[in-house]
Amino acid sequence: MEDRGHLLTEQNNPNSWNLDELSTLEMVDVFNQEDQRTVDAIAQARTSLAQAINLTAASLREGGRLFYVGAGTSGRLGVLDAAECPPTFCTSPELVQGILAGGAAALLRSSEALEDEDGAGKDAIIAHKVTARDVVVGITAGGTTPYVHGALTAAKQCGAHTVFIACVPAEQVPVEADVDIRLIVGPEVLAGSTRLKAGTVTKLALNILSTGVMVKLGKVYGNRMVDVAVTNTKLRDRAMRILQDLTDLDREQASELLDQSDLQVKVALVMHLAGLEKAAAMEVLAAQDGNLRVALAIAQGE
Repeated sequence: MEDRGHLLTEQNNPNSWNLDELSTLEMVDVFNQEDQRTVDAIAQARTSLAQAINLTAASLREGGRLFYVGAGTSGRLGVLDAAECPPTFCTSPELVQGILAGGAAALLRSSEALEDEDGAGKDAIIAHKVTARDVVVGITAGGTTPYVHGALTAAKQCGAHTVFIACVPAEQVPVEADVDIRLIVGPEVLAGSTRLKAGTVTKLALNILSTGVMVKLGKVYGNRMVDVAVTNTKLRDRAMRILQDLTDLDREQASELLDQSDLQVKVALVMHLAGLEKAAAMEVLAAQDGNLRVALAIAQGE
């Protein structure tokens, strides 16, 4: 068995050596001070994050898909980010997918032993029919998870683009990937518990990656969620407020326009701002791959 004690994520944190002797308030302060490092880690990884966004957006624009692969906390964070894309950006569930060691059952009950099976990672890539148009993001806080490495190996064999996300320096765990993202947050407050800072910084990185990709794909207008899936009261209210903010409509008029567009905010905006019927608005949007800004410029003759 390999000794993993040299990995940054396994080392002891000198700032929390007496964690069990601290008052509750002192303990909270230690967590808070250590969590500040997650934001700095994202700043240090800004270039590689931007590369991953550009790579992924280009692949999805050509009909590819984005896969997150991981085990334990890392895998669950990938599944979470994938699950949030359809309601936020009205994407199909197939566009962004999370692959978790142990499958759906591992979401609710820890199946940590499964991360040691590199063959299972390879099988998962084959089962999802990954192709050269796809992007596979391997997520492993300590960088060594066999399941993730097996998946990345299989992805490369399929010709897919690969992204690696880890919280250890590249010299500790070197990996060959198209984009190598290192989120260096240092040792955990609770030594080795990577659900803490490593989990937090991974969630931040995935937020940036998926949201950045959707911006590139034209699913955002300004900073508005114009491709929101209007599936409940909260989201209908958000859609109506977007229409009000971007037009001269009052709330009642915005509600009527939303219904006329079959609850499609982008279609509603093109209808109103360009003076088009729904079918024509949908046509001009489709011609521009759903990019609202470009569609509006064309429809308004700019």
